[in-house]
Amino acid sequence: MNSVAMNKELTVRLRQPHARQVEFIDSPAKRKIIRAGRRSGKTVGAAILGVKAFLAGRRVLYAAPTAEQTGRFWYEVTRSLAEPIKAGIYHKDETEHFIELPGTEQRIKAKTAWNANTLRGDYADLLLLDEWQLMAEDTWEEVGAPMLLDNNGDVVFIYTPPSLHSSGVSKARDPLHAPKLFKKAEGDKTDRWAAFHFASRENPHISKDALLDITQDMSQLSYRQEILAEDVDEAWKGLIYRRFNQACIIPRFPIPKEWLIFTGHDFGGANPAAMFYAQDPGTGYFYAFREYLPGAGRSTAQHVEEFKQITDKMTVIKRAGGSHQEEEIRQGYTAHGWPIQEPKFRDVKVGIDRVCALHELNKEYIFDDLYDYLFEQANYSWKLDEQGQPTNDIQDKAKFHLMDCRRYILSDFTPETVMVPKSRVVRPYRF
Repeated sequence: MNSVAMNKELTVRLRQPHARQVEFIDSPAKRKIIRAGRRSGKTVGAAILGVKAFLAGRRVLYAAPTAEQTGRFWYEVTRSLAEPIKAGIYHKDETEHFIELPGTEQRIKAKTAWNANTLRGDYADLLLLDEWQLMAEDTWEEVGAPMLLDNNGDVVFIYTPPSLHSSGVSKARDPLHAPKLFKKAEGDKTDRWAAFHFASRENPHISKDALLDITQDMSQLSYRQEILAEDVDEAWKGLIYRRFNQACIIPRFPIPKEWLIFTGHDFGGANPAAMFYAQDPGTGYFYAFREYLPGAGRSTAQHVEEFKQITDKMTVIKRAGGSHQEEEIRQGYTAHGWPIQEPKFRDVKVGIDRVCALHELNKEYIFDDLYDYLFEQANYSWKLDEQGQPTNDIQDKAKFHLMDCRRYILSDFTPETVMVPKSRVVRPYRF
């Protein structure tokens, strides 16, 4: 451990950073972005950087989307500053997770934040955004950047390449916003930006057995993303819905009662799922307006009751879902007043092709608060072969329940069965 003497009596205890942590801790760049593997020490490194900045009199704000992440950072900070806190030099607030020098602007704080709204109300001259790949872009654009203006502050973005194994659910409109920012930083020629990359194994303090334990069930692709911390371009080459236009992710608005409702269902005791789509009869556009992932523990009757509440006073035209072998389950839903038909196409690839056809004409719009649905779409990929080429098999297929729901119902429709607009519509529905 490093020790920094305070008044020759009190000691601030910082962990000894490993070589890759030292690189970004000591970097003078105003804007830093760190792409690192799981358990590589990125949060501990951020804590070391934050404490050093705090001791230099700066106002530090650390934000992450989960309490687990902020808890790890807070543990490191309070551990480092334990002696001066105990001596009354610094004031610690365990409820709000901040430490400050009373009577000054000197402060270090840990906060849970997903987007601009959850970050508002604070300011800093060093901003640390951890698990950046899971945050909404407006966290930085609307709040983070402006809070640094007064003191010409610094920011550090920290992320692990997004995949299905990512903890939490991304709130980003563009699931690749973190890799894109990393590429921007790599291409910067002004020294204002600096990009750092290190894998899990480069943390000398990590147990090799522990690393083996968390990777033994991973696919090669997930291993490259989460452990090697690679922004794997091949992952997106195999992306199934890569033709989906991100402009079709729109803010929520009230669904008009006269619109037609279609629902897709995926059965299963542990992971039942459903998707609800509204179709504007005037344009033929579909709007994904509700996702349903309740988890285990509900009966068929309870599911049906929830479905009826979601579609109250709406006109449900069709419900489809399940495989050919799940007719008995469909009959169970019918008996409770929610008849579900077998999907029109049994072949998975045919169904996917039908959905892709809708995307090519921008026929599906998605409300931007359907986080699980958007996250699945961003990771729904074909398996890659040893040469990195897509196969006809879906990677981790059993995990994409909402994508199955989408395919079951939207595969009924093709560009020939919906109205094709004569010109591109920028805003499909005005309210």
